[in-house]
Amino acid sequence: MTSTSHRPAFPGYGSFREATRIGTLLRKETVGGLLLVSAALLAIVWANTPFADMYFALRDFEIGYEPWHLKLSLGAWAADGLLAVFFFLVGLELKREFVAGDLRRFSTAVVPIAAAAGGVVVPALIFVGIVWQEPQLRHGWAIPTATDIAFAVAVLAIIGSHLPAALRIFLLTLAVVDDLLAISIIALFYTDEIQFVPLLLSLGTIAIYGLLAQRYRTFFGSRPFAAWLILLPIGIVAWALMHASGVHATIAGVLLGFTIPVLHRASADERTRSRPGLAEEFEHRFRPISAGLAVPVFAFFAAGVSLGGMEGIRAAFAHPLTYAIIAALVLGKPLGIVTTTWVMTRAMRRPLDPALRWIDMVGVGLLAGIGFTVSLLVAELSFDAESAEHDYAKVAILTASLLAAVFAAVLLGLRNRRYGRILAREQIDADSDGVPDVYQ
Repeated sequence: MTSTSHRPAFPGYGSFREATRIGTLLRKETVGGLLLVSAALLAIVWANTPFADMYFALRDFEIGYEPWHLKLSLGAWAADGLLAVFFFLVGLELKREFVAGDLRRFSTAVVPIAAAAGGVVVPALIFVGIVWQEPQLRHGWAIPTATDIAFAVAVLAIIGSHLPAALRIFLLTLAVVDDLLAISIIALFYTDEIQFVPLLLSLGTIAIYGLLAQRYRTFFGSRPFAAWLILLPIGIVAWALMHASGVHATIAGVLLGFTIPVLHRASADERTRSRPGLAEEFEHRFRPISAGLAVPVFAFFAAGVSLGGMEGIRAAFAHPLTYAIIAALVLGKPLGIVTTTWVMTRAMRRPLDPALRWIDMVGVGLLAGIGFTVSLLVAELSFDAESAEHDYAKVAILTASLLAAVFAAVLLGLRNRRYGRILAREQIDADSDGVPDVYQ
């Protein structure tokens, strides 16, 4: 049998720049994750007070221009409009991973891609298996397939100070691929009717946007206003046309993100200076808008559900849709991710990194069970807003995300303490040998 000693361990550590970027992202997402949870809690509390009518009236208040099919409720504006900013950043992150990150090489990309696919297929199968006797519920099969990258990364950042960098990079790579699969599912399975003229016009506008973005330095130099005064209006037009086409408008955000160049091509007089690519600049500018406004506002309008007291809670948790979503997210996600990862590492003869254990991968799988943002979006698309199933799906998503977060926090918190003790022993050994501790 072929020896595996010379093969690179999985997951790999990646470049120093990649690890640094991951660390910076984790720190930023901590605040965004807390805002996300706070907005959802506010919505749930408000929707179950005597002032609930005010919440639902605010959520359902319509504003916009009807002839352009843009007269939407505030909740719909949050789901279709503000969430496009979040998906724009998803598109940026996906492109960066495929161009300059760990996904650019087949050897490092194949395992997280397969793991993400397993984390989509297994929860979907569990969901369908549970609700099979209820045909009207099967349309929600994609609800438990998504991972909320902001929420999951925020939990990891809070409890995982000593966890190996390889585990963190694997989670982000997994979540990015998971987002790509979720976006594809929304585009393919949750589009009822396509208007091809607006769709073609939207794609043409995105192409113009991409051309300007690729030649950003040539056309605009270092002028920061160009992104806001020129590219942003073009992006809004592309979004409006995509919305009019019948394809979910957030897809426009992803496609616009794909057009942004990742690598900076320096001119002769710039080669002595290190300048980030446009994708990095845009991520720096738009991430605060996404984490601080777009995603929390969406969560505020999407998470509000009237539980109807203890009787309503009992009805929700007695419904097959509720425990199908909970089982799929809390059990199906880690089962699909860990099993697929194990199979792929064996098939490719890539041993797990010696610093890790498979229990660590179970923790990552539990984190991936935090569906939240994208799961709430899919629930909005799966069931009529006035139906009981719509509310039960939200209850299930919130419950499952909370359970997954708690289980992951407990498990990875214990692992974090273990890795902290190992690090402390290594520092003591280094100090006793007279070796300076350069990491203090």
